[in-house]
Amino acid sequence: MAKFKHPIAEASETSPFGALTAEEFYARHAVVHGSAYITSTNQNLKLFTQWWIPAAAAEVNGVVCVVHGFTGESSWFVQLTAVHIAKHGFAVCAVDHMGHGFSEGLIAHIPAIDAVADDCVRFFDEFRSRFPAELPAFLYAESLGGAIALLITLRRREGTVAPARKFDGVVLNGAMCGISEKFKPPWPLEHFLSIAAFLIPTWCVVPTRGSLPNVSFKEEWKRKLAVASPRRPLLRPRPATAKELLRVSRELQSKFEEVNVPFLVVHGGDDVVCDPACVEELYNRASSEDKTLRIYPGMWHQLVGEPKENVDLVFGEVVDWLVTRAKKARSRG
Repeated sequence: MAKFKHPIAEASETSPFGALTAEEFYARHAVVHGSAYITSTNQNLKLFTQWWIPAAAAEVNGVVCVVHGFTGESSWFVQLTAVHIAKHGFAVCAVDHMGHGFSEGLIAHIPAIDAVADDCVRFFDEFRSRFPAELPAFLYAESLGGAIALLITLRRREGTVAPARKFDGVVLNGAMCGISEKFKPPWPLEHFLSIAAFLIPTWCVVPTRGSLPNVSFKEEWKRKLAVASPRRPLLRPRPATAKELLRVSRELQSKFEEVNVPFLVVHGGDDVVCDPACVEELYNRASSEDKTLRIYPGMWHQLVGEPKENVDLVFGEVVDWLVTRAKKARSRG
């Protein structure tokens, strides 16, 4: 099992670093942190990128590229998971999507997922070029990031614009392979999305069945930490964005058979945001020879928002999967 506990155990209701400064936190966990801005491919926006590398450079046994979810960012909960993975021998990087975190753009507005994938591919390829080419590389993705990560791996096979370099595996945490009927706008409002997306594409008017933090994080103090982020939007979804999320879910579902990358799915059985039945369908239809499905009964959408014993179980399995696949990839190389 994993050697280190997830750093969420040290967080407080107001800070992912608890009582520490960011610099003290990185020193405590023996990681080197860096950040930089890049310019988006399509809209000339400044995008925030960052990375976490084991302080002992000789301990880097692989690269992990992180794709965060809708309304998420790389500097809050995702950062704690990135540090957790880095402590187990990986150089980890992430980029804030347009309109998220420290990146420019209209808040929580993603009118085109392909543009987000372009930005991820470009930054991930550049980050990987900093390390020996033989190091295995993986994608770790949460929620909407899971759909983006899978589409990135499919790009390589399809030879589309901005194809991604090969990844040795993908970890899908609460992946958006389909939006739960328990969270979608009530019928018949979903069917008016196209009209709203045309007339008022950026207005925050799309209703959902509950706010994301309240239905995602089981522990109340972690719910408070989620909304404590000054960069976490608490707005209703914008019509053009909601329409795009539904479109991407349908597109991905039509391509499940084409997924052949090794993958691990970790998903809450009581996830009311991203339907667990859809990741089961991915698992059943994917052509990957190495695929693992872990649906945890009773757990919610944000697995880091679970009680400590559940967090240790889930993220222990995530790290063990990454370490094992990295060793296999290096032995083949």
